[in-house]
Amino acid sequence: MKKLLNQKEQHIAFTREGAEEIVLAAKENDALIMNKISEKHNKNGQYFLVDLTYQYDTPKDAMEGKPKDDAPDGQMNIDEVHEGVPYTVDQDGSVTMGNADDDLPEFEDPFADVEAKEEVADENVPF
Repeated sequence: MKKLLNQKEQHIAFTREGAEEIVLAAKENDALIMNKISEKHNKNGQYFLVDLTYQYDTPKDAMEGKPKDDAPDGQMNIDEVHEGVPYTVDQDGSVTMGNADDDLPEFEDPFADVEAKEEVADENVPF
């Protein structure tokens, strides 16, 4: 599961009023923790950069809000969809895994019928 914790945005406005409108619209979001308007100049004239920072959750809050395991006997729930080898963790901390090699197809060597060429010594070879 992915959860957005922080987000930074940068907007451009060509007037001070336009920059302030961007900040007012951003303040409607409760997650806004920082806003900054910077006046900039280049060869084409003046513009304003608006930096916005949002903080949606802290890692601690995200971890406290994660769903709890309800597997019996202290074993982990392995019925969830995941990649990898299924396993269980017992009460004593030992881990039991299924044998993933049983599910693999038989290996066929693509070079089994190929014969090696004889090396020919040649005096024109530079090495």
